[in-house]
Amino acid sequence: MSTSASVQPVPGQRLLPPLQVGPHTIETPVELAPMAGVTNKAFRTLCRENGGGLFVAEMITSRALVERNPVALHILTFDESESPRSAQVYGVDPATVREAVRIIASENLADHVDLNFGCPVPKVTRKGGGAVLPWKRDLFTSIVHAAVDAAKPYDVPVTIKMRKGIDDDHLTYLEAGLIAQDAGVATVALHARTAADFYSGTADWESIARLKETVTEIPVLGNGDIWSAEDAVRMVEETGCDGVVVGRGCQGRPWLFADLQAAFEGRPERVTPGLGEVADTIYRHGELMVEFYEDESKGMRDLRKHMAWYLKGYAVGGDARRALAMVSTLEELRGHLAALDHDAPYPGADAEGPRGRAGTPKKPHVPYGWLDSRDLDPEFEASLREAELSVSGG
Repeated sequence: MSTSASVQPVPGQRLLPPLQVGPHTIETPVELAPMAGVTNKAFRTLCRENGGGLFVAEMITSRALVERNPVALHILTFDESESPRSAQVYGVDPATVREAVRIIASENLADHVDLNFGCPVPKVTRKGGGAVLPWKRDLFTSIVHAAVDAAKPYDVPVTIKMRKGIDDDHLTYLEAGLIAQDAGVATVALHARTAADFYSGTADWESIARLKETVTEIPVLGNGDIWSAEDAVRMVEETGCDGVVVGRGCQGRPWLFADLQAAFEGRPERVTPGLGEVADTIYRHGELMVEFYEDESKGMRDLRKHMAWYLKGYAVGGDARRALAMVSTLEELRGHLAALDHDAPYPGADAEGPRGRAGTPKKPHVPYGWLDSRDLDPEFEASLREAELSVSGG
């Protein structure tokens, strides 16, 4: 693996300089990856309260935004203190993406737009969208240029997040990175897996190093298997990337951003919360969820998925876990949390490491004949629009 651009950490000195995303200076070069059902305003607030970075909202489809879908517009809800406000857009039709980005930029709905080319979900890829779209280089080029052109008059930077390609025999990331750079994209982020990998196995950090060697005029961010601040430091050392993107590693651990900021500033301290501190964070999350949804029942339902992540490794019995996974009111949440052993210490390694479902490698679903040519067949153009579904990932 190439380490020619490697950065060796020195105690008390910054690991990397601030990340420049268009006009925005991100002091801690760390990005919260947009995750469906996770990175709403409530969770982003918790992460921002812990450390610095760029915090991206859940993905919205370009079609939904152009049609003024209320759910999509609600996703673009930001706290007054969020700066820059970051939105991620998914689309497969250049004209629709152009209009969606124009709406965001001209109506001041966000300060930064990220384009999703990383989704591996079969119902998207079988229509030619997500992680398989860059295979059709003309379509990819058109979408990226459309987004950049729409945002440029408003000084809103556009970035992209992508995967290595469809599978190991159909890699696209190096070419896509160069196309994005030439189009005027501010940064490129690579999830170092293919669509076929889904979330399984180990991320191929060597591909991040290769992208960094290829794309030399804009920052390159690495994504994949960052479960701790030490992982982030190691990724920078091994790949020479300009920053990191964190997804599943912060689920149930918003304090990971405190660890990341400390590590990038050359400080050794790490957050090791006891169960009492975790309980306080869960309750704060619950309050923020209710505020975000303006509906206590809906806020609590959405909070339930986070319980297993928060409690990973802690000595909490099955009955208590089940009760917390069924809460329906803040009062009920308060009662169940109060019953936990607040003196229980941080469990160490048991609370760390991978979280969420990794799954197994999957044969990518692509349209019939998709792999026969790098150019887009006109007959696919209409069906591509059907890929604009309310899904996310990457």
